[in-house]
Amino acid sequence: MLKMFSTQLSGLFKRIQDKEEEMEDTARLLAQAIVGKGKIYLMATNEMEGVIYEAIEGPEPLFQAARWNKKDNFLNIAPNDRFLLISRTSQDYGLLEFAKKLYEQHIPFAAISTIMSNEKGIHEFADIHIDLALKKGLLPDENGNRFGNPSLIGALFAYHGIKFTLNEIISELDL
Repeated sequence: MLKMFSTQLSGLFKRIQDKEEEMEDTARLLAQAIVGKGKIYLMATNEMEGVIYEAIEGPEPLFQAARWNKKDNFLNIAPNDRFLLISRTSQDYGLLEFAKKLYEQHIPFAAISTIMSNEKGIHEFADIHIDLALKKGLLPDENGNRFGNPSLIGALFAYHGIKFTLNEIISELDL
């Protein structure tokens, strides 16, 4: 089972890697905060909080990153601040309302999630969206159902792709 999961996970990584252009665009958007002495605010729901822990508490923290709390005030957002929203699905109502507010306030942000349907989602409001394309689990069970949904692993992979590109941009700018 682990070998099959590993094979499927490699396929997931390849699909996310094919979104390299979106990861580069996200890195450029976040670099605007660094160059402009702003903050990169991160907001996630459920298991996707793991990306925030990696970005802030991990061995290689993200430049100028801060966790955005729902209690934080929109009035404290500076013009050079940028956001990265992370959720399992783009219809995550906990982040969808927040994404709408960012959009309405013309605050640039990127998002990482899976687009599940044609319903309104975070992806419609984000300046850049990286679709994890994890609509179902990677492994089949005996009844034809699917299990093994590595949404956090996929989001961490996308995050690292963004961070590596951001590091390159910052080193080229000699900041």
